[in-house]
Amino acid sequence: MTFFAANLLKLLEGAWVPLLFGLLMVAMIWTWRRGAAILVAKTRRIEVPLADLIKSLEKRPPHFVKGTAVFLTSDPMVLPTPLFHNLQPNKALHEPNVILTIETAETPRVDLAERVKMETISDKFSTVRLRFGFMESPNVPKALVIARKHGWQFDIMATSFFVSRRSLKPSAQSGMPLWQDHLFIAMSRSANDATDYFQIPTGRVVEVGTQVTI
Repeated sequence: MTFFAANLLKLLEGAWVPLLFGLLMVAMIWTWRRGAAILVAKTRRIEVPLADLIKSLEKRPPHFVKGTAVFLTSDPMVLPTPLFHNLQPNKALHEPNVILTIETAETPRVDLAERVKMETISDKFSTVRLRFGFMESPNVPKALVIARKHGWQFDIMATSFFVSRRSLKPSAQSGMPLWQDHLFIAMSRSANDATDYFQIPTGRVVEVGTQVTI
């Protein structure tokens, strides 16, 4: 106790700087985890099972256009947001639609034989899972070439990648103080762009924007 009390005097001599830095880091981590949890909870409330959409499309088929559409999502069992917002106004779908999920393994690298897992769920829909090691740089187009062994004739020039871009807006009813809302939004904007991170050619990317209040 005496040692602790003696060191308190150093706070006035500059020791408060690392303490303040540590508190700021704790606040940022806490804000990110809390904001992400609120965002996930709001997304879950409006999610639609992919199987329900497929059944609905079988009863009322939309207009189909040529080319392959790849929709990036974290949950292959749920309707991807870009797919919903593309189908709703246009009333059209591509002939093959691929629901793509990307996983990071607990190993530094993943063997090429385990890189791709593909499953056909209907005539127009299939799911593809790509696995990368935590030390690898994910290259989606290069990995999808391996899918040819599974019967998918992947052609980058005939493929469009649909990704979701969220525009976050602060809300007084979000569950966080407004200062945390603004901090979370600022950190979200500084996050890596999915297109660059997964090395997807920008000319083949279609971004679908959605506005979400947190």
